[in-house]
Amino acid sequence: MKNILTILTLILITSQTTAQFVDQHSINAQIGYGLSAPYESVDDIADDGFFLQGEYVVQWASWAKTIAYTGVVLTSSNGKDLNNNPTNELAESKAFLLGTKARVRAPIPWVAPYVELGIGASIGKFRTFTSFVDINKSGVIYHIPVSLGLELGRNHGVDIGLAYYFQPTVEQFAGAATLGVSIPLKTK
Repeated sequence: MKNILTILTLILITSQTTAQFVDQHSINAQIGYGLSAPYESVDDIADDGFFLQGEYVVQWASWAKTIAYTGVVLTSSNGKDLNNNPTNELAESKAFLLGTKARVRAPIPWVAPYVELGIGASIGKFRTFTSFVDINKSGVIYHIPVSLGLELGRNHGVDIGLAYYFQPTVEQFAGAATLGVSIPLKTK
């Protein structure tokens, strides 16, 4: 009898309890100034270009989101290093990106800093040429996305950040300084 009362009490308490889950869905579109750089370089190079990404975002709690993303990064060398001196070193990336990542953010009104980490694939053409490596690869490689940024606005509808995609197979990273807009979806 004591066990039955305990179980009934637990059922009654848990049926009246609401979780802290938000379960909101949105689409996030980001555009930015793309860049790519080798892991090691004598001339300190970074090649620039274009970045575009679309994300499907599921918010589980006020501080946690999971994100499925697809995008493109296109960078090319201008033959100069960061000090505007001529160089033959380069780190070019012309790739389609897709994967998944998790975002943890501070649940602060108007300005919410966040960090993201995940796993994905880059599909395209990659060229890394420095004094240390000479890699020319086409196809599918894995990458590790890492991002830092801020969600801005009353409903955190604007996103500014730095997105990096570490590509160990070709010893370079691609990334961007991004600006994004979030569009909420109705789930019911």
